[in-house]
Amino acid sequence: MTRFPAQTPAGILQDGLWSPYWICCFTLLFWRSLMRCSTTKVAANAAASGWRTAPDSSPGLASAAALGSLGWGVDLFEARPFLGGRAASYELPDGAGERTVIDNCQHILLKCCVNLIDFYRRLGVEDRIEWHKRFYFFEPGGRVSIFEAGVLPRPLHFTESLLRASWLSWGEKVALGRALVALRWEWMRRRDLSQITMIEWLREKRQPPRLVDRFWRQILVSAINEDLERMAAVHGFQVLRLAFLAARDSYEMGIPAVALSDLYAEDCWRRLPSVRIHTRKKVDAVRPGGVWIGGVAYQADAYIDARPQHSFPTSPITGIHLWFDRPVTSLPHGTLLDRTIQWFFNKDRGRYLQLVVSASRTLLEMPRSEVIALARRELAEFLPEVKTAVLLKAHVVKETRATFSATPEVEQQRPDCHTEFPNVFRAGDWTRSGWPATMEGAVRSGYRAAEAASGQPFLLPDID
Repeated sequence: MTRFPAQTPAGILQDGLWSPYWICCFTLLFWRSLMRCSTTKVAANAAASGWRTAPDSSPGLASAAALGSLGWGVDLFEARPFLGGRAASYELPDGAGERTVIDNCQHILLKCCVNLIDFYRRLGVEDRIEWHKRFYFFEPGGRVSIFEAGVLPRPLHFTESLLRASWLSWGEKVALGRALVALRWEWMRRRDLSQITMIEWLREKRQPPRLVDRFWRQILVSAINEDLERMAAVHGFQVLRLAFLAARDSYEMGIPAVALSDLYAEDCWRRLPSVRIHTRKKVDAVRPGGVWIGGVAYQADAYIDARPQHSFPTSPITGIHLWFDRPVTSLPHGTLLDRTIQWFFNKDRGRYLQLVVSASRTLLEMPRSEVIALARRELAEFLPEVKTAVLLKAHVVKETRATFSATPEVEQQRPDCHTEFPNVFRAGDWTRSGWPATMEGAVRSGYRAAEAASGQPFLLPDID
């Protein structure tokens, strides 16, 4: 790679211009011929830490993996000592001097996330994802209903689970079936879905309030990290259509069997030898003439800028980690109805649970001790063993800017991967990826930017 030192021009480097997020920059190198010198293409990447949920796979890493698979040389510059963006892990010290590795928040994927799965395959880590065919819906008091595909063909494959669901009345089940039929029909036919909220559409379809809370809100808020009252209806449609109506197995949930950072660790990139990783390198600015790092310009042919932007309103996610002295559940996960806590995930033999609250605005100002008390109190309503178990330690992670707020106003403002400069492209789950701010959306945006930079196809179509 050719590097050209230069003095920093006035106004380019400013202290505090960018938040302390994951900031990467990568250079794409291709050989024009065996007899000519190589040229370099540079892309700057920054993935926000602190999402979701998401959870989130870095769009810059996706661009690097895609272009690296072509044999292009890629230099990835990362501000932190490890990769992963919002899908990060870190060590949590305890009072005994021991260190525990935790994920900043639980990130999951569904089988309809075809580009994210493709990205994991490129890194050779697809075997580090455990797939689950059953969802466990918990009612207060501990009664559990299992939601899974049955014997009927799609789109009727959930009929048996819905008929057995104790958490919905017969009238609510009929109303839900009616709305799902309408959703399937109106997708790609109705033109105002990006202009109205999901709650407006649900009221139009006369969905009962308890059904809204127990089905629509429970699923969509967790998937999109926004309240139904704010969420653009197009995102709700997309999640329900792809996850529950597109294919029999598209709803199946994948949970990483390793720490999130292990999905993106440097050893995962060995199968892409043309990708070179440089950690602890913070990108200060990206311009058509170079990427600036510490007063030095790295010049190339083209650049992909995947740094986060903060002009859109955001939505928070809160993760709550609880360690008990004994197992409190044998189930791998569960969704909790009618309470603040939305999901729990069994991280270690029922003794260590991670709880997730998406769109958690009500918890942001709540002291840590109160959040932990609320979590334990609500969890005990669903898992009776929690009442007698001793809480050994707890940790709360509040990601105040986990994702952009997927409102109708924001959806209409999301930019595509092109910028005003012909050799600078942008990537990020906040761009117009065709998905909301999810791990799939992040990878899609990275693939789109890589396509624009290389002219080669990477993006896989959604399940039809």
